Amino acid sequence: MSLIIVESPTKAKTINKFLTGKYQVESSFGHIRDLPARELGVDIENNFSPKYVIPTKAKKIVSALKTKANKAKEVILASDEDREGEAIAWHLVQALNLKEDKIKRIVFHEITKEAILKALETPRELNLAMVDAQQARRVLDRLVGYKLSPFLWKKVAKGLSAGRVQSVATRMIVEREREINAFKQEEYWTVTANFKTLKKEDLAANLIKIDNKSFDKLTLKKEKALEIKKILTDTNCEYLVQKVENKKNNKYANAPFTTSTLQQTANRYLGYSAKQTMTVAQKLYEKGFITYMRTDSLNLSPKFINEAAAWIKENLGKEYYSGVKIFKNKSKNAQEAHEAIRPTEVNNNPDHLEKELDSSEQKLYRLIWQRAVASQISAAKVATTTIDISAQANKNHYLFRATGQTIDFPGYLKIWPEKTKEQTLPAVKEKESLNLKEIITEEHFTQPPARYSDAGLVKELEKHGIGRPSTYAPTIATIIARNYVIRDENKRLKPTEIAFVVTDLLMNHFPKIVDFKFTAQMEEDLDLIARGERKWQPIIADFYEGFSQNLEKKYQEINKEDIMPIEESKEICDKCGAKMIIKTGRYGKFLACSAFPECRNIKKMGTDANGEKIPSDPKIVALEKKYAGEVCNKCGSEMKVKTGKYGPFLACSAYPKCKNIKNITDDNAKKIACPICQEGEIVKKFSRRGPFYACSNYPKCTNAYSGEPTGETCEECGGLIIKNKTGKSKCSNKDCKK
Repeated sequence: MSLIIVESPTKAKTINKFLTGKYQVESSFGHIRDLPARELGVDIENNFSPKYVIPTKAKKIVSALKTKANKAKEVILASDEDREGEAIAWHLVQALNLKEDKIKRIVFHEITKEAILKALETPRELNLAMVDAQQARRVLDRLVGYKLSPFLWKKVAKGLSAGRVQSVATRMIVEREREINAFKQEEYWTVTANFKTLKKEDLAANLIKIDNKSFDKLTLKKEKALEIKKILTDTNCEYLVQKVENKKNNKYANAPFTTSTLQQTANRYLGYSAKQTMTVAQKLYEKGFITYMRTDSLNLSPKFINEAAAWIKENLGKEYYSGVKIFKNKSKNAQEAHEAIRPTEVNNNPDHLEKELDSSEQKLYRLIWQRAVASQISAAKVATTTIDISAQANKNHYLFRATGQTIDFPGYLKIWPEKTKEQTLPAVKEKESLNLKEIITEEHFTQPPARYSDAGLVKELEKHGIGRPSTYAPTIATIIARNYVIRDENKRLKPTEIAFVVTDLLMNHFPKIVDFKFTAQMEEDLDLIARGERKWQPIIADFYEGFSQNLEKKYQEINKEDIMPIEESKEICDKCGAKMIIKTGRYGKFLACSAFPECRNIKKMGTDANGEKIPSDPKIVALEKKYAGEVCNKCGSEMKVKTGKYGPFLACSAYPKCKNIKNITDDNAKKIACPICQEGEIVKKFSRRGPFYACSNYPKCTNAYSGEPTGETCEECGGLIIKNKTGKSKCSNKDCKK
C-alpha cells in the first residue's frame, strides 16, 4: 500500500475518488511544524537557524501519519505546488523521519483523475530551493514581527504588530486617507446643447472647444458657462454638422484569471473580500472544479484550449471562434510554468452544478468559468460614431461633440457579464443644419480619491511588486484583525487612528520596513532563492544587522510621550474625583483617570479635549431611545446599550456588582417559535466562539442551534431547518439523515 499525504481533508476526499485500492490518501491538516508561538524560534547566532516545533493540535496527526508511513511501502507527498506546499512536504519528511528512498514528490495544477494519474507517473524530488525561499520569508517575517512588535507595545500601545508586508499595506491606506482629507473640492460646469435633426430626432452634444481650443474642464466656471448659454440662446446662429466619423473597433476579452485579477474581479462583481475569494476558491480547487488558485501565470493547457474551442463552436457558433488566444504576462517574476485559474472541465457548466456547490462557490465558479472560456472567444465588434457640431456666435466659434456606440457582434460579451453601454445616434450628414432646442448648463464638483477596496489595494500591492499571490488576502485580513483598518459603510478600507500613529513612527524611524522599493526588492530576493540563484541566510543577515542596531538605538531615543502625548480633558473621574486625561490605545482615544495607578478608571470618549460632545452613531442613539427605562431583571438597575465585538447589547449599569447582559434582537428578523418549550423565540446570541441561535426563554429552556434557522421544518423528522456556515440548508436534528 502506498501512502499519499495531502494538506487538506477535502483534497484527500477528492483524490480518493480517482484512485484504486493500492493507495491510501491522508491529510496533514496543513502545516505540522512551525516556529514556536511564544518565543523567537530563530537562532540568530547560528546563521539564523529556525527552531521548528510540532504544535499541540498537530501531535495526534503526526503520530497517526507516522504509524501509517511505517506500514506503507512508499510515501507520496502531494501538497500544493507553491512554496508553502513544498515546505509542508519537507516538514512531513522531517517530522515523520522518512527515508529518502521511501519518498516521492508529486505536483499537479488540478485535482482530476487525469492530472493525478499523470503526476503519479512522473514524480520528482523535493525542491529544496523553494523550501529555502519559504523558510527565508518565515524567518524574515518572524524577526520583524517578533522584534518590532514589542517595541510598538512599549512605545505606543499593547496588542499592536508590525510586519514587512502588512506595514506597507497599512501605509498605502493611511496615505490614501491623507489624500482624501487634504482634497479641496473644485466646482466646474458643463455646457450641453440639445438639438433636433431634420428628421425630428433628438441629439445631445457637449461643448468641447471654444475658438478651436480645447479647455480643461476645471477652467469652465459658472460665469463663463452662463455667458456661453446666453450668447448661444440670444444669437440666431446656425448649427452645422461639421464632421461625422464612423469607426469599427475590436474589443478583446481579458486574459484568464491570476490570483490577483480573480480577487479584484470577485470584489468588483460579487462584493467578495480578498479573504472570502481565496477561501471559496480553495474549496473549488479541493473539490476538483478549478485549477490551483495561487498563480500569476496566464497560460492555459492545450487540452483546455481545445475543449474550449469545441464548446464555443458547438454552443455559440463557428463565428465565435477565430483561433487560439495566447496571453503574455507583463510581470518579470511571473511563474509561467504554472497555469492560469480555469475550470478543470469546460463542460462543467455553472448552471449544472447547483447540487455540487453552495451559493458562494457557484457564483465564484461561474466567474472563473466565464472568464476562462471567454478568453478564447472572438473579439466583440463595436461600432463608434462621433458627430462634431459647430456654431459661430459673436465672433466666437463653439464646437460640440456627440459620441455613441453600438455592438455589431457580441463576441466574448456573449458569456462575459461586462456591461457595455450602447447609445445610438441619429443619422446625420456633414453640413446638415440642426435646430437648437435648448442649452443646458450643469454644475459639477471634483471628487476626492476613493478609499481602497480590496480589489484596489491588491492592484496597488501588485503594481509595486509587494507580496505574492498567496499573501494578498492574508495581508488584508491581518491589518483588519490588528485594528489598523476597518471597513467603512461601502466595505472600503479605512485606517484607524492608531494606523496613522504607527505608520508615522515606522516611516520616521524604521523607513525600510514601510519602503515600497525595499519590500519589493525583498520579494525579488525570495524569488532568486526559490530559483536556486541565491542562499537565504546572507540575505537575512544583510537585513538584520542594520535593523537590530537601529531598533536598539530607537529604544533609547524614543519616549512614549513624544509619540502618544497625553491630552487634558474637562471630564472628572466618577470613581475618585480626579481629572480625566485623554490617552490613545490600540482602539483609539479613551479617557483615563490621572490618578493612575491608584485609580484605574477608564471610559469611552464622550467628549473631545475641549469638552465638545462627540457625535454618536445614529444606530446607537436609536437603540438608546428604544431601550430607555429598561431595567435589569436580576438587580433592578438601569440597563445601558453597550457595543461589543458582535455589535450592540444591553448591560446592567451596576457592573461589576451585577454582570447581567441581554442580547438586542432584530425587529425585522423572522419570528421563530422554539419547538422545545413552545414559549420562547429563537434569537441570535453571541459567545466567545461567535454567533449562535438559542431560545429567548433561557435558562428555563436551553435549546440552541449552531446555524441560523430558516423557519422551515424537516419533512422527515419535524426538526428546524438551519443554514450552515457555507449557506447550505440542513436539518438541525443530528440523528436525521435528511
